[in-house]
Amino acid sequence: MNWGLIKTIIILPGTVLVFVPTAILLLADGSSFGADFQNPVEFTFYAACMFFAAGGYLAVRTVTLFTSRGEGTPAPWDPPQKLVILGPYRYVRNPMIAGVIVVLLGESILFNSWLIFLWTLVFIIGNLLYLPLVEEKGLIARFGDPYREYRDQVPRWVPRFEKWER
Repeated sequence: MNWGLIKTIIILPGTVLVFVPTAILLLADGSSFGADFQNPVEFTFYAACMFFAAGGYLAVRTVTLFTSRGEGTPAPWDPPQKLVILGPYRYVRNPMIAGVIVVLLGESILFNSWLIFLWTLVFIIGNLLYLPLVEEKGLIARFGDPYREYRDQVPRWVPRFEKWER
């Protein structure tokens, strides 16, 4: 069992997708911002499930690529040793973060929670700042020209229509 990966999952997506939304729901309970869990007979329940499925797929697929092909984890303290440009990474540079955002949107729909939606916006803004200012500089330092070429060909957030072939 890869304890580094388990620690990474608990700390990173666990905090963003479970701990913070749970705290939000608990703190808002009984207020006008409290959760309104969607009933399985309503469309919004199934829309939330679709968001969970799509975001969950991206998150699991990208973590699997990082561990199997990149020889690392998504965590900054144990990053991939090899540049991963496979699967969803051929279309967009940050499919893992996109998957987390999609799951957060699913949570905001499932609980009909504007506060979780606000948390989603905070997470998006944080990544809009962190990725270009910190993460991409680290990727250039680790992988050099191959990453620069990839960065120049594959968009950060909006996927390409065709997969990028090196």
